[in-house]
Amino acid sequence: MKEASLEQKTIIFLLIRRSSQIGRHSQLGSPKILPFFFQNRNLNSNEIEMKCFELINQNFSQIQNNENLFNLTKEEIIKFIQFKQEKKEIFQFDFFQFLDNWIEKRNQRLKGKKEKEKEKEKKRLFHSFSSLFDKDSISKQDFDKLKQFDIFLPNSFLVDIQNKAIQTKDKQIAKNKKENQQMKIEIEEKEKEIEDKNKKIEDKDKENQQMKIEIEEKWKQEIEKMKPIFDKYQEQYKKDFPQFSDSEIIKDIEYVKKLQEWINDNDFFSKMKKGFSAKKDGFDSKNWHKAFDGKGKTLIIIKTKDNFIFGGFTQVGFKHTPMGEYIQDSNAFIFSLRNDKGNRNPEKFSIKKEEEKYALYSYANESICFGQDFILRSNLQPGYSDFGSSYNLPNGIKYDTDEAQSYLAGSYKSWVVDEVETYFI
Repeated sequence: MKEASLEQKTIIFLLIRRSSQIGRHSQLGSPKILPFFFQNRNLNSNEIEMKCFELINQNFSQIQNNENLFNLTKEEIIKFIQFKQEKKEIFQFDFFQFLDNWIEKRNQRLKGKKEKEKEKEKKRLFHSFSSLFDKDSISKQDFDKLKQFDIFLPNSFLVDIQNKAIQTKDKQIAKNKKENQQMKIEIEEKEKEIEDKNKKIEDKDKENQQMKIEIEEKWKQEIEKMKPIFDKYQEQYKKDFPQFSDSEIIKDIEYVKKLQEWINDNDFFSKMKKGFSAKKDGFDSKNWHKAFDGKGKTLIIIKTKDNFIFGGFTQVGFKHTPMGEYIQDSNAFIFSLRNDKGNRNPEKFSIKKEEEKYALYSYANESICFGQDFILRSNLQPGYSDFGSSYNLPNGIKYDTDEAQSYLAGSYKSWVVDEVETYFI
């Protein structure tokens, strides 16, 4: 090859620079480096040759049918294969199709050659090219496609690729087997660990169950020991406070003592009897009014489904008032015996001085009301509480707050009554 002139080298430099900027989208069209290469292949320029191979390689799928590409010589194709081998490129099936087309076009230019000779020449060229391939550079997914060229490829070519694939597959199978074996060991170890944990849990459960049985047995023994004392206490309780002997609500002697202290009327307290139980006599205010209108001193005790216990006491009692009216009572009070929500102690709340004339509201056959502080509707529920409207609130609680409205029964309204008991002389 002759040395390129300064002008030619400049053209080569500009072409290479422009092709680098355009990159793979050029498809070797705009820079026209491929035609230039063929026109000036006699120039001693390895740089332009390598650049051309690089661009061909980058854009091969788009230009494999480009007429200029079929002008490559056998030596240039060999150089191109070596170029790809050095770059450790994978040879896809489309490259073998290109070789097939390149050989066909070359044979078309061989005038006077018979078809058998052309086929022989094709086989010779395929053999020549395939000897350059590293078997690892053949795409695995293209192996089956290459079989259509097996009459032109060396006998050992596809066999070597297949053996290589089998070896690779065997290695992968062995690797997978080893990994599976390791995984099996890990799973067995994990299962053993879980089994040991479950065994410990089972042992602990058995231990807890045995402990539970022992505790229950001890409780039974203690209850049996305490039963005579409890029975004696119950007998004494009924003897001392016969008015509460069958009460569903008052079962704590502390509650009895508080009621006795607040009412402060030994004559009433000793003689009073239960005249109404909602569970026995029905959740109906008509029945209640029939029993208590005009009776004078009256004690009402209410228990909700949430175990709040509260009620009220009046010195003057309720009247039979078909149209409904407020009743004055300067000695009326309401009370709270059990308030788990606020963890409160039993407490009494007297009527406000300015609200004495609103102490009770009596409406025959309808509701039972201590002011507006608590109200039972015609069927004795749901209940309603506006605590603090007529009666004094506990210290630190303000009127018209959620704390005030929920103090007696646990909520402002719609609380559910479990039992209502009423006592009179």
